[in-house]
Amino acid sequence: MKILLTGSNGYIGRRLKQKLLIQKHDLRLLVRNPKSLDKTIHERAEVFQGDTFDLHALQKALEGVDVAYYLIHSLQEENYRELDKQSAQNFLDAAVECGVKRIIYLGGLGIKEHASQHLLSRIETGEILSSRPDEIQTIWIRAGVIIGSGSASFEIIRHLSEKLPVMVTPKWVSTLAQPIGVDDVISYLDSAKDLKYDNNLIVDIGSQKMTYKEMMLSCAKALGLKRWIIPLPVLSIKLSSYWLNLFTPVPYNVAKSLIEGLSSEVVVQNDHAKKYFPHIHPASFQEAVQKAIQEMENNQIHSRWSDAGGGVDLWEAQHKHDPSSAILMDRQTLKITNVDKKTLYETFCAIGGKGGWFGYEWLWEVRGALDKLIGGAGLNRGRRDRYKLRIGESVDFWRVEDLVENERLLLRAQMKVPGKAWLEFKIQGDEFIQTAYFYPRGLWGRLYWYLLTPLHYLVFGNMIRAIYQKAHTNEPSKKGYEN
Repeated sequence: MKILLTGSNGYIGRRLKQKLLIQKHDLRLLVRNPKSLDKTIHERAEVFQGDTFDLHALQKALEGVDVAYYLIHSLQEENYRELDKQSAQNFLDAAVECGVKRIIYLGGLGIKEHASQHLLSRIETGEILSSRPDEIQTIWIRAGVIIGSGSASFEIIRHLSEKLPVMVTPKWVSTLAQPIGVDDVISYLDSAKDLKYDNNLIVDIGSQKMTYKEMMLSCAKALGLKRWIIPLPVLSIKLSSYWLNLFTPVPYNVAKSLIEGLSSEVVVQNDHAKKYFPHIHPASFQEAVQKAIQEMENNQIHSRWSDAGGGVDLWEAQHKHDPSSAILMDRQTLKITNVDKKTLYETFCAIGGKGGWFGYEWLWEVRGALDKLIGGAGLNRGRRDRYKLRIGESVDFWRVEDLVENERLLLRAQMKVPGKAWLEFKIQGDEFIQTAYFYPRGLWGRLYWYLLTPLHYLVFGNMIRAIYQKAHTNEPSKKGYEN
């Protein structure tokens, strides 16, 4: 079986990719940036560069494919609903033209008449992919709240449970949902490719029915915490979104889309999961939470909701991974004399998360708090792994843009700034170079940079010396670094 997997750098895609790689199928991956994949992935799968808006690349990736997984959405874009529809239509048309036999799509539970804009977009995507049943079969799997280490739902529930002993919540905490563990979602997606069935099929999946209040209390119990929840009907969607933004790693635009979806029930509408996949027995909510906590404690988070999100704008597409033409920059250099270069690389790759930012942590905390207040990501996204990085994943309010082993780490800012910003660490010959780049937007962008110049002098000057000193003491990682 020849399989195409889209969205392979996303939360679900990364996990499904690992499962498919151990099976004896020909696996293809369609990704925007092939460098975001580990070297071993390139050896075990065919990699095509492009996306669903690149019709030529899409056509090439789908040629000769039997089963195609569609795990794509554009939630982080303002016009995500229109983008999602166009993406799905492009994919369907190309799949039919290439003779693909089956599309497998993961969407969301919900009834169209009562769905939020976000859920409606997921439903519309499924309808488009299912709209040519005489030419191609579509298996549409629908899940609600997905629980697993690194999932958006679990991150929200966990952060609220950990940070707030008493929660004043909006009325949506009484809404019913049917959560499901991420391992079970992967099992359904994997089994769908082998299903002996010829027509289009919608499969609703989930475990027991629960309110969001019950989920938060159950998560608190698993964490060994006692919590009280007081629902208030006066909290609007906007206020709830800011509240979620402040206390969880989710930025405001994502929080708003999620909150809007919490006003309607997301429960199973058919028994097709039991009928067509009787061998899968979904874990309970409590079991899924306990497994997620265990993975976090053992530093085994395979994927996160914030991995590889967002589109690629024109400026970035033209300059790729070279921000050197940015108008403003702060560059610091040190001569490498008594430090192992591999150790130095491992040290600066351990930046962020619980490891901090090598000094002036209180200033970083203030910047993170300000970012949260204006709807940004803030610092509390942390990082997936304390020592290992991969292209596309988040590190606090930065994203890994490029990674060259024992040579370079490039971070792109995802905090709210009037322009575009990068932070680069590079080993070049016998020099250690640290550069902050800024491409300002208008007059305010330039004022922003110059107002912060005194802080840059303190923070960035101290940062490069602290990294070098830590590498000198050989402390970066007792585990070592793996690309």
